[in-house]
Amino acid sequence: MSSTHFGFQSVDETEKASRVREVFDSVAPKYDLMNDLMSAGLHRVWKRYTTLVANVREGQHVLDIAAGTGDLTRSFAKSAGRTGLVVHTDINEAMLRTGRDRLLDEGVVVPSMVCDAEALPFADESFDLVSVAFGLRNMTHKDKAIAEMCRVLKPRGKLLVLEFSKVAKPLEKAYDWYSFKVLPQVGKMVAGDDASYRYLAESIRMHPDQQALKGLMQAQGFGHVDYHNMTGGMVALHVGIKC
Repeated sequence: MSSTHFGFQSVDETEKASRVREVFDSVAPKYDLMNDLMSAGLHRVWKRYTTLVANVREGQHVLDIAAGTGDLTRSFAKSAGRTGLVVHTDINEAMLRTGRDRLLDEGVVVPSMVCDAEALPFADESFDLVSVAFGLRNMTHKDKAIAEMCRVLKPRGKLLVLEFSKVAKPLEKAYDWYSFKVLPQVGKMVAGDDASYRYLAESIRMHPDQQALKGLMQAQGFGHVDYHNMTGGMVALHVGIKC
């Protein structure tokens, strides 16, 4: 049996998806509030920058993977307009339902689908843009997921990967203290769940750094890949153009 990591633990590959699902089932009700608390609101700046780089235009087709509560989906839908298509997807039904309800409450009507990024149920060359924000690190086979994202993109289509990454060295000690001491306690007080937020901190440390992720994207069919560090490398936006 092949193993993979779940945070700092080593688990069988077949177990990871269900264990990640349990984490997001738990955090879904307080996800947006915790995002604001954890990042001091910076996640909104990171996502805003992502939408600017995406530069979605009227009539384009966009796939938002691990879209959760729909922050990016909403922005993409406004830009794509009535003649475009934005698909809101997540592997976790609780997160998807939370996002779908929130979008509907705001008057944003888009298709919402439960789907696995490692086996996307879409035809080849269907989308102008694929986006995944804070979701890639939770996937069991990142290479397979990126290959699928490349497959469904049109030639010269764009992949955006917004994800926590490796912070600059001067920030490492303070970031570790916050991640492993403060964050789980905030999760316990606000969401009644410290274990899930401890996993989230661990999953960030196990995720490929900026250069490694760039290489992974290039290996899966993206001819040009660049990345933009934000907040001292705490978060990076990788931009890949399909060959």
